[in-house]
Amino acid sequence: MNLLRSLDFSGSVWISSELKGLNDDCEHFKCFPPGHIYSSKSGGLRRWYNPLWFSEAIPSTPYDPLALRRAFEKAVIKRLMTDVPFGVLLSGGLDSSLVAAVTARHLAGTQAARQWGAHLHSFCVGLENSPDLKAAREVADYLGTIHHEFHFTVQDGIDAIEDVIYHVETYDVTTIRASTPMFLLARKIKALGVKMVISGEGSDEIFGGYLYFHKAPNKEELHGETCRKIKALHQYDCLRANKATSAWGLEARVPFLDKDFINVAMAIDPEWKMIKPGRIEKWVLRKAFDDEEHPYLPKHILYRQKEQFSDGVGYSWIDGLKAHAELHVHDKMMQNAEHIFPHNTPTTKEAYYYRMIFERFFPQNSARLTVPGGASVACSTAKAVEWDASWSNNLDPSGRAALGVHLSAYEQQAALASAGVVPPEIIDNLPRMMKVGAPGVAIQS
Repeated sequence: MNLLRSLDFSGSVWISSELKGLNDDCEHFKCFPPGHIYSSKSGGLRRWYNPLWFSEAIPSTPYDPLALRRAFEKAVIKRLMTDVPFGVLLSGGLDSSLVAAVTARHLAGTQAARQWGAHLHSFCVGLENSPDLKAAREVADYLGTIHHEFHFTVQDGIDAIEDVIYHVETYDVTTIRASTPMFLLARKIKALGVKMVISGEGSDEIFGGYLYFHKAPNKEELHGETCRKIKALHQYDCLRANKATSAWGLEARVPFLDKDFINVAMAIDPEWKMIKPGRIEKWVLRKAFDDEEHPYLPKHILYRQKEQFSDGVGYSWIDGLKAHAELHVHDKMMQNAEHIFPHNTPTTKEAYYYRMIFERFFPQNSARLTVPGGASVACSTAKAVEWDASWSNNLDPSGRAALGVHLSAYEQQAALASAGVVPPEIIDNLPRMMKVGAPGVAIQS
């Protein structure tokens, strides 16, 4: 749960899971930091969650694929304790597919299966013919789930943006892009009578799964970045998964963020998480579930390249959002952006558009301070932007912004070169890619 604490006008401390529960009565807000307790007697916070990885010291435990697999299966099984109808969110990517595969394998014989049936329900959302819909359909067929596929249009998403910002309480571009389809999906799921879903958030942060990790210069930098990403989850992916679903009374459970599983995964020597020729992002997780005798997933799904949720639902979704923002934010507004929004000044029209909506709902200065900022490319922290000098000129949170890494980015480069927009010599100097392991997997060489 994402908590906030604030002071009302009399100086009393209020605590709420939502900003909207405080903003009419309180003047100052702060995010309640995860892993902490608050004492009303001392008036202070104290961190109780203190795992070894929190210090960011470099671990040295050898990689044990079976230990990692067992830890994740245990985390999933733990979340099958339920007395309500449930299912899994299935995008067809590695993380959600593993959640679905492990759930399907261990559901039989549980109390949940006896109460609600042994056939697992899976749910996916996307634009017509989007990458996620196709991949999720294939995984669902392979696992034998009762699959529910929902379509939305770019206009459906745009129409929901204001509600999304109100419920998710952020103006962060990446979070809003991904929260919108999840918000629309949650409404459909709840309408079916389902009250709980198991989801795949957290894996990319733990294993360095975002495409920008291809540029991590060494294991020390990679491990430090994974630690920073996990510590910030409550402001990004967990914020999205929690509030986009709870807006409709749907509970989301995330086994990758099981504390015991995190301890196992973050103790692995980060050299094993480094992306190298022949070893794609999240290789340690993929290898752990690469079982030849009793396969969990088809090979090409197990080795499918990372797609951020906002990309995977359909690339035209992000392009449509940018086009919509162009209609509502003019060049002159952008020229004055630093004066209108001195904190976390929006640098794109899309960001400016979201910020205007957020400020209308939450006008207090301390409300805008609860949203993180800083430079980012393909969901990186500001620190990781330093890994590649070219990224400072391409600060877009989409996975496609990781030029030289994402397959569709290469397609864009070729189109730009043929149109004369980008000189061919620049394209020639970008890192090349080679196919490995399974169709659709790309690795730098």
